[in-house]
Amino acid sequence: MAVSASPGSPTPVDFWFDPVCPWTWLTSRWILDVARHRPLKVSWHVMSLSVLNENRLDELPERIRVLMGEAWAPVRVLTAARLAHGPEVLEPLYTAMGTRYHLHQQPKNRATLEAALRDVGLPVDLAAAGDTDRYDQELRASHSRGITLVGQDVGSPIISVPSADPSGDPVAFFGPVVNPAPKGEDAARLWDGVLAVASTPNFYEIKRTRTGDPDFG
Repeated sequence: MAVSASPGSPTPVDFWFDPVCPWTWLTSRWILDVARHRPLKVSWHVMSLSVLNENRLDELPERIRVLMGEAWAPVRVLTAARLAHGPEVLEPLYTAMGTRYHLHQQPKNRATLEAALRDVGLPVDLAAAGDTDRYDQELRASHSRGITLVGQDVGSPIISVPSADPSGDPVAFFGPVVNPAPKGEDAARLWDGVLAVASTPNFYEIKRTRTGDPDFG
């Protein structure tokens, strides 16, 4: 089972995300809501769908190949911001990017990155990191830490919590994919259920077909 937080000791939660993924955005808004109703301490980490798919681009539809090209710059900027200003900037910068990408449907270009950096008071010149591979080693290392927990045949997001057994592996999983993101006690109840399922030894997958586009309402 996953570790249970004692009073005054929140459960540490690691959340890996790629900011261009609309389904990840919904899950991230869910986990932020859960943290209002359950004692969680969420740490944010960058993963990259571009890295995940770089060796199978020929298998992807054209629109996804285009998105994978656009997806490099945001994760590079997030990585540069973390290195320069600490991991605490990741969540607010992700929220600024995601609000512009998913709620306002702004293009995934440098102007949007600069606007997101301004939103959170970070130097606009960090947007230049999107045009270079200077930070790719750190980016790939962060991505690898997350994907190693769950395997290569998943995507963004990845969530991990410690095992109740101090010597056990973390309880980690892809998703959940939710649409729209539940709120309040519904969000908390889903969290409790996801942890119960994910903590079951040798449990691997629940899935059903998505029936609509992402609902950001």
